[in-house]
Amino acid sequence: MDWGLATILGPILLVGVIAWALLRNKKDTSAADLRHTERATEELYDRADAEDAEDARNDPLA
Repeated sequence: MDWGLATILGPILLVGVIAWALLRNKKDTSAADLRHTERATEELYDRADAEDAEDARNDPLA
């Protein structure tokens, strides 16, 4: 393949693939999805805090 052709078509193809990926991965998040995510994150943080508190109680050096 001629380098001139590759130099022209390469960036065009790259921009096309990036645009396709962005459009394909773009999704609308509903209010219910956001509430679910926030609730799950809060539960995860609460579990981590409980584990940290348990570890602190069981630490013989504390």
